[in-house]
Amino acid sequence: MNLPADAPSVSRPAPRLAAGVLALGVHAVFVLLLVFGVSWQTQHPAPVMVDLWETLPKVVPPVAAKPPEPPPPLPVKTPEPVKAAPAPKPVVDEPPLPKAPDIALEKKKAETERLQKLKAIQAEEEQVRAEAARKAREKQLAEQKKRELLRQMEEDLMQRTADEEAASAALAMKQAAERAAAGKRQAELARVVGQHRDQISAKVRGNTRLPDNLQGNPEVRCAVRLLPTGEVQSVRVTQSSGNAAYDEAVVRAIEKSSPLPLPADRDARAAFVPELSFVHRPKE
Repeated sequence: MNLPADAPSVSRPAPRLAAGVLALGVHAVFVLLLVFGVSWQTQHPAPVMVDLWETLPKVVPPVAAKPPEPPPPLPVKTPEPVKAAPAPKPVVDEPPLPKAPDIALEKKKAETERLQKLKAIQAEEEQVRAEAARKAREKQLAEQKKRELLRQMEEDLMQRTADEEAASAALAMKQAAERAAAGKRQAELARVVGQHRDQISAKVRGNTRLPDNLQGNPEVRCAVRLLPTGEVQSVRVTQSSGNAAYDEAVVRAIEKSSPLPLPADRDARAAFVPELSFVHRPKE
């Protein structure tokens, strides 16, 4: 480079010294950053890339009137913030693997529990079947008892019907016998009463003194009060014959015939005692 004649002369050692001082300052700053970065981190920081120059930059001599400008500072790369390392996972104590005898014991225990559960299930099923069988038996017995009860009721009804029919037949026979006996008794009583009426009429007729002027066959009715022994207490005419002499002759004949013949049977005697309705005709 050709300089004008009147240009001042510049010594070169000065710029080189300044550049060297600047470079040393930059290195010192980096060293401080590294020291403080290491002290702030709990772990090793990430590597920092630093560009190192093999030679110092050339200093351009200042132009005539202007003093030479210092070279721009070297670019300093800001170190990336170191990411915090993830917290270590807590160490969990894992149970030790069972030994061979423990495994066999666990298997035996599990098999025992399985057998117990199986037995419990079988026992429950047996209980359910037994309960069902018991209910079936109870139902069968109840139905059988019901059938027996119905059969017994039918037999009782048939027996009661037969008894009622037999009783009805017996009652009918008894009533028929009673009616027959009563008829027979009434016939017997009527016969006895008729006989004693005839006897009384014959006795009274034997004691009657008919008047001479009596004509025809006049009828006279008298009410005769009698004692159970047949003795006459009183006689009164209830229906006159129209002939006073004949009526009086019949009354005297009844009184003269006392005691009148009465039947010994009490029922037959009831037709005469206490009062007898006596009818008399002279020609009968």
